[in-house]
Amino acid sequence: MERVAWTDERLDDLSARMDAGFDRVDRDIRDLRSEMHAGFAEMRSLMFRVGGGVIVSVLAAAVLQST
Repeated sequence: MERVAWTDERLDDLSARMDAGFDRVDRDIRDLRSEMHAGFAEMRSLMFRVGGGVIVSVLAAAVLQST
């Protein structure tokens, strides 16, 4: 098996490519977190609307039942 010599230039190139790859992964994770936060905020808003509608409906039914 032939042994490959790693020169300083090749190591520097490998290091730069690895840094670029990790930068891309970090950016992807940040984008995903941003999308998730937006989705959770939208879901929370929807849950408040639906919950509010249910509460209003129950209260209206109680008022109509008592009259």
